[in-house]
Amino acid sequence: MSDKPAYYDKRADFWKKYWDMALTYDDFMKIDTENAPRWHDFMARVPDLNDEQKARLQDYNRIVKVLVYAGVWCGDCVRQGPLFKKIADFVDDVEIRFIDRDTSDELQDEVRILGATRVPIVVFLTEDYWEVGREGDRLLPVYRAKAAREIGRGQSSGVLSPKAIEDQLDLWVDIFERAIIMTKLSPPLRKRHND
Repeated sequence: MSDKPAYYDKRADFWKKYWDMALTYDDFMKIDTENAPRWHDFMARVPDLNDEQKARLQDYNRIVKVLVYAGVWCGDCVRQGPLFKKIADFVDDVEIRFIDRDTSDELQDEVRILGATRVPIVVFLTEDYWEVGREGDRLLPVYRAKAAREIGRGQSSGVLSPKAIEDQLDLWVDIFERAIIMTKLSPPLRKRHND
């Protein structure tokens, strides 16, 4: 029989190390001032969360740390990073930080997708730096548009129209909501917070 506790994450120290190295959104923009204006321009196009989205994210009373592995130079990050920030800014218990793709070979190896160092990758963590889940690098509508362009499969409805941006924001709200609910329902956190 194992002496391990029922609940633990052997990578908590790993994630804490990279969380501590990560930057706020504003500080992340300062590492590449040539490309940062693209993020600011896209942020201006991101709609506010609607009432239904806000209701889905509020009043869970759990800290969720969102670590975004990204590059200021990356077009996919330009299109998604502002969405992440918009959501995190609304939810009191969501903390968000960004870490540059080239910060660490160790981190690059941890978050590879299809063998590549794709960005952005979003890692959701508890208050104890336990991994809740991760998502990346592009959302399904973006891959559908890419498949339509590159292999002639389906039709591309684009990814930059106001409607497409609203749809992407809603998909990310779903992803954030899932992580928040998972932390709320976590048995060790429920015990700790007596709820």
